Amino acid sequence: MTRTQGMLALLVMGAGWGLTQPLTKIAVSEGYLPLGLIFWQMVIGALGMGAYRVVARKPITLPLRLMWFFLLIALLGTVIPNSFSYRAAAFLPAGVMSVVISLVPIFAFPIALSLGVDKFNWVRLGGLLVGLVGVVILAGPDALPDAAMAIWLPIAVVAPLCYGFEGNIVSKWGMHGLGPGHVLFGASVVGAVVALPLAIASGQFIDPRTEWNAPEYAVVASSLIHVVVYTSYVWLVSRAGSVFAAQVSYVVTGTGVLWSMLILSERYSIWVWGAMALILAGMFLVQPRSQDRVAP
Repeated sequence: MTRTQGMLALLVMGAGWGLTQPLTKIAVSEGYLPLGLIFWQMVIGALGMGAYRVVARKPITLPLRLMWFFLLIALLGTVIPNSFSYRAAAFLPAGVMSVVISLVPIFAFPIALSLGVDKFNWVRLGGLLVGLVGVVILAGPDALPDAAMAIWLPIAVVAPLCYGFEGNIVSKWGMHGLGPGHVLFGASVVGAVVALPLAIASGQFIDPRTEWNAPEYAVVASSLIHVVVYTSYVWLVSRAGSVFAAQVSYVVTGTGVLWSMLILSERYSIWVWGAMALILAGMFLVQPRSQDRVAP
């Protein structure tokens, strides 16, 4: 693969992932609650990934001995973070949510240090501090359209914090002989089984026999985009390496903001743009370089 082809793949994948941010905003726009959305996201993801694996002649069996691992990935990768991000998305602009999600590597660095996955580095510490300054600016009274929205920022940052834990757990203990796609499929299946009774018991279950409008189509589109883009991401990692593929985070944030401006007509203050610049700069400083240890 040439560098030009790799950069093109990054742009396409990032644009796809970025599109899921305004789609999430649309999905929660008419009162749907997190657990109902999570259940259908898991079901659609499991069906999409399962179909791909069957066509590609890849295994779809889920070893019983690894059910705890699938459950862990489902909880840290979807159930817990999306429970918070769906709630926050109902109140925060989708572009701001795109900026917040870019905090993953900034949270991942101190977690990696505590788990012994990574070593201390002054440059990365600087990146962590720069990113945190961006968060402080984002929470300022002049950054958001309504200062009262700031109360939802701590709710929104739970998602990147969970992703930081998830990545480090996989980096430290591996995937127990399974490929990333196999793990995602297993986590989707187990996550759907977990989310269904929770959604029903809490009254958040979404009956698909309802009249379909923008929120319903947004849930399906977002879930399918995630399956396609994640599969493409795994492919890119295998061709270009994980350090190169990790740069998709910048594209996700940038295109998430642009999609939100285009689809939802959102506009942001200079403070939001400044916060995004600082967080992206912090992410650049914190992310691993080619000589650093990267999870297989």
